Amino acid sequence: MKAAIIAQPGEKPHYGDFPEPQATAEQLRVRVKAAAISQLAKSRAAGTHYSSAAHYPFIPGIDGTGYLDNGDAVYFLAFDGSWGSMAETTLVRRKSLIPLPPTLDPVIAAAIANPGMSSWAALTRRAALRPGETVLINGATSTSGRLAIHIARSLGARKIIATGRNKETLQQLQHEGADITLTLDALPTALPDLMAQGVDVVLDYLWGDSALAIMTAAVRGGDKVVRFVQIGSLSGQEIPLHSKLLRSSGLTLMGSGLGSVSDGELIASIGEMLRAAGAHPFSVPFRTRPLSEVAQAWDEDDSRCRTVFTL
Repeated sequence: MKAAIIAQPGEKPHYGDFPEPQATAEQLRVRVKAAAISQLAKSRAAGTHYSSAAHYPFIPGIDGTGYLDNGDAVYFLAFDGSWGSMAETTLVRRKSLIPLPPTLDPVIAAAIANPGMSSWAALTRRAALRPGETVLINGATSTSGRLAIHIARSLGARKIIATGRNKETLQQLQHEGADITLTLDALPTALPDLMAQGVDVVLDYLWGDSALAIMTAAVRGGDKVVRFVQIGSLSGQEIPLHSKLLRSSGLTLMGSGLGSVSDGELIASIGEMLRAAGAHPFSVPFRTRPLSEVAQAWDEDDSRCRTVFTL
């Protein structure tokens, strides 16, 4: 069969032939319809992510959509062994299969699943968002952040504050459900008043200086508990976090990602999000490309428009 193949650590994938997998008692074959590139897929492929456990050569890709041998349409997670999602056929554990709603196109499902699960799991499993609460999304101009606006609203958020670097995209977010938008440069001056008005949950896709500014403002905003959920680190891996920020306030700091949410809860949250996507207009900018172009597409910037390989 044809597949994207990574032969050694540090190499990008090439399109070639790979032995076709056979179903087992624990794993079913999936004929892949669509699989998207993600930063998680790239870092796992490079062996730099904390969850990486690749044996080379292997097929990259952590998730996708496709069809079982009986014709059922499914979304799947592919974290095990050599069989990633970027191939004509892959092997998937039964517990990692999620039926697709009949109203949800498999290509759209592949585009929204990874960015959507980041905010859905963070809001439902970690922050336990309650209807009527205010959510601040730090890094809302990214694909995941933009989708988080729609997901937070669907889960009952009353007010949504969106931050980011790109002023033009921030203006667009005002038409996509964000009530207030702020550039990262404006955070130090604008945040104290906003926090004083009440922010319940922060979804942080950036870390770095903007995350520290938000936590500092949360502490100065009074004794209100702010649930800060760390999801991504596009602005850096480390910050100088003083212990008094946690000791002297109701700030609750937590993470959301592989390991902080159990495999069972992660799969359950993805299923919930995909079922909701069948009824709500969840979408992200994406472009489709044939899998044969994987080598050319691998290093392209897809931070604001996802690349979905179709087969």
